[in-house]
Amino acid sequence: MKGLLQQYIQQAAQHIDHVVQNDHFVLHEREVGRLIRVSSGVASVQGLPNTKAMELLRFENGVMGIAFNLDPDEIGVVLLGEDTELKAGSRVERSGRVIDVPVGQALLGRVIDALGKPLDNEGSLQTELRWPIEREAKPIIERAPVSTPLQTGIKVIDALIPVGRGQRQLILGDRQTGKTAIAIDTVLNQHDKNMICIYCAIGQRGASVAKLIQQLREQDALKYSIVLVAAGESTPGLLYIAPYAATSIGEWFMEQGHDVLIIYDDLTHHAHAYRELSLLLRRPPGREAYPGDIFYLHSRLLERATHLKKQYGGGSLTALPIIETQAQNLSAYIPTNLISITDGQIYLSPVLFQKGELPAVDVGKSVSRVGGKAQLPSYLDISGPLRLSYSQFEELETFARFGTRLDDATRHNIERGRRVREVLKQDESTPLSVFEQIMILQAVIAGLFDTVPIERVKKAGLQLCSALTDQFVPLQNKIYSGERLTAEEKDQLLNFARSVLNSVMENIHENP
Repeated sequence: MKGLLQQYIQQAAQHIDHVVQNDHFVLHEREVGRLIRVSSGVASVQGLPNTKAMELLRFENGVMGIAFNLDPDEIGVVLLGEDTELKAGSRVERSGRVIDVPVGQALLGRVIDALGKPLDNEGSLQTELRWPIEREAKPIIERAPVSTPLQTGIKVIDALIPVGRGQRQLILGDRQTGKTAIAIDTVLNQHDKNMICIYCAIGQRGASVAKLIQQLREQDALKYSIVLVAAGESTPGLLYIAPYAATSIGEWFMEQGHDVLIIYDDLTHHAHAYRELSLLLRRPPGREAYPGDIFYLHSRLLERATHLKKQYGGGSLTALPIIETQAQNLSAYIPTNLISITDGQIYLSPVLFQKGELPAVDVGKSVSRVGGKAQLPSYLDISGPLRLSYSQFEELETFARFGTRLDDATRHNIERGRRVREVLKQDESTPLSVFEQIMILQAVIAGLFDTVPIERVKKAGLQLCSALTDQFVPLQNKIYSGERLTAEEKDQLLNFARSVLNSVMENIHENP
């Protein structure tokens, strides 16, 4: 019996050799494991001993997962799809590659998910290049100082809290205070400025994202933008990988020499998704139930934003992360982490929002640690006096509420400060050019708005912008090229502003 069995084995081996030699078949070794447990976006797998960290695993029903926990006896997997059809005992295979995302020029103008699949019904992506979502940040030797401004088109930010290309500027505030509005206005202001914009929606409502995409399309901003969506109803795994995937897409453009702006909206939902995954995979919890590496989660993401030296491409990646605070608590766990990681923050106050002072930027709690190095020189003559007069006004206004009798100089400073506050107000989706901002701010510092009634100041500023003519084109070019205006050129602008505002006052007297 034993000899007969050996004869069968030998005949089978000869048959396999014949088939392989004549039909050119090649046998590949595959690792196949089995699913032992699945729950709420995570799974446990056994039988894949050579799996690498962050490797993609393919389940029997086609759902992909990321090898997250590499324990001696099993692998903790983060699922990138629905787990409704997964059952204990089903097969799991290694893919041999880490989680990656498509990159390339073909992504411009498209709406994709965190895996790089199109969501806009405009066909497949015509790109074959894929980059891993987790990449090392550029070393210090390849980085250049942040020196080129990123114009947001918002007066209070460009003048007082400047942002540079390659900077990481945090936007934070309570719910419904205008955080996304500032980010989108910045995108709209990049029209014809050779800037590629990536909006990464993390945990946002689908209706809100659809409205935002429609706004970008109507403003003709989608042609230089990429929208990556991990909606609120997505699995925690997709929410987790979304910002890393968006950053890899931006890094490809940066290494081609482009300037890139990336908006993470918002990282609060990202931290919540990571906490959920960590708890489900039984990682030890720490403060507020977040895992111990929650700081590293965002630091390794935002450290990838930089400005490269010319010999390494010369591109830049500017990050505008957004987080939501609770009851104006800036000292909460995630806000303090991100404040310490980024190069400054723009804080939006719900008190200012309720007063109608939009954008509701609290100048006292906002800061840019790059400062004037990322600002056009023409702003430097304005930003110092503007910040000083505004901060003095806020203190005096609080003091004046006690009904104290004020001297003439104090009353004058309060009236000037009220007009500065009115001038800094700006409607949504109305970004202003650098020259328009400098014209208005220079006029208010010089006191040209002092005679204009408070309720007419905002409208008078818009009339001043609309009155600008082609005679100032040489001055505009000088400002954009990074040169400072001479005293005579400043007087020329102030004389023009004075004449426009005088005509505005005449109209007010004729038509009160």
